[in-house]
Amino acid sequence: MPVDYIPRIQEKYAKEGYPAYQWVVNTDPPPWQPLRRPLSASRLGLVASGGIYITGQVAFHYKDDTSWRMIPTDVKTTDLRATHFAYDLTDARQDPNVVFPIDTLRGLVSEGVIGALAANAYTFMGGIYSARRVQEELAPQLLARLLAEHVDAVLFVPV
Repeated sequence: MPVDYIPRIQEKYAKEGYPAYQWVVNTDPPPWQPLRRPLSASRLGLVASGGIYITGQVAFHYKDDTSWRMIPTDVKTTDLRATHFAYDLTDARQDPNVVFPIDTLRGLVSEGVIGALAANAYTFMGGIYSARRVQEELAPQLLARLLAEHVDAVLFVPV
């Protein structure tokens, strides 16, 4: 059964004292860039908004946290933690792969489907109220990190 997430998010923000959320409307189609090489020869970056962090890192804050965490892609899955205010964390805490599919991606690398993973993945806590802060603060920082890792493609895992 599908989750009716827009009313849930509106209700969540209202409880936090925010004014009615103004959803971003994009009238232009998303930009498309075909892969320059086959996925089997590409380095893949991973960016996920499920609030994943490693034991010992600072957990994400409750609201409007635009910080991010760098997660080495050779991390032990048992060292991953999840915190987020906008979704039920039960499954993510039991198996972080539901919002941060690192084991699946490592398997695809070992099978030759993906050439390699970038040395690090990047996570943040989605549900950031300010689209402007995401566009002006968070996105440029993540882009700079991904470019520094020379990725050919990025898998974005939204929550």
